Amino acid sequence: MARKVFFSFQYEDVAKVMVVRNSWVFQGIESAGFIDKADFEEVQRKGEQSIKNWIDRQLDGTTVTVVLIGFDTARSFWVNYEIEQSIIRGNGLLGIYINQINALGMGTSFKGSNPLDLHKVSIGYNSLSYSASSTYKTYDWVNDDGYNNIGSWVEEAARIAGK
Repeated sequence: MARKVFFSFQYEDVAKVMVVRNSWVFQGIESAGFIDKADFEEVQRKGEQSIKNWIDRQLDGTTVTVVLIGFDTARSFWVNYEIEQSIIRGNGLLGIYINQINALGMGTSFKGSNPLDLHKVSIGYNSLSYSASSTYKTYDWVNDDGYNNIGSWVEEAARIAGK
């Protein structure tokens, strides 16, 4: 059975995100967390609680959250909300830098800060908290051959989370 994964990203990076998503779909793996612009604008018009409700529904049944990191992702309120909700649900986390993807000929961008640095997780039987970035791995889509390796990265994040 395919693992259901939530993809967290800043909407401004959607062209680069689609490169990752299309490789994921091509490999036949079930995914959640994608919404087209018209749907997102409709949800957004209904207000903050509507967006939170949508995110919460998209996270239902997922075991891993993949955070796709562009130049400004770490400052996104919604990405940070998605990470926090993922931690509460016990999802494994995985960061992937997408700044080097040249999607639709739009060029690459500078590497942004890792939003996993901003969040704490508790793993195992102790009550100690660790930064999510020291517990879960972050990769570079281009340098680390994300197309061929994303499946194993997701499985490793799930294993760390005990999923």
